[in-house]
Amino acid sequence: MTRKAYPSEVSDEEWGLVAPYLVLLPEAAGQRRHALREVFNGLRYVVKTG
Repeated sequence: MTRKAYPSEVSDEEWGLVAPYLVLLPEAAGQRRHALREVFNGLRYVVKTG
């Protein structure tokens, strides 16, 4: 699914720095319903806006 990016989303460069610390299971693991990057973007938005 492709959607328009929000200004608060992490850039590819930022994601490259953060992802290794967050990825414990492969992206294709059956336990994930949502992409890890999308979850991280949502959390970042909540922290930024309160």
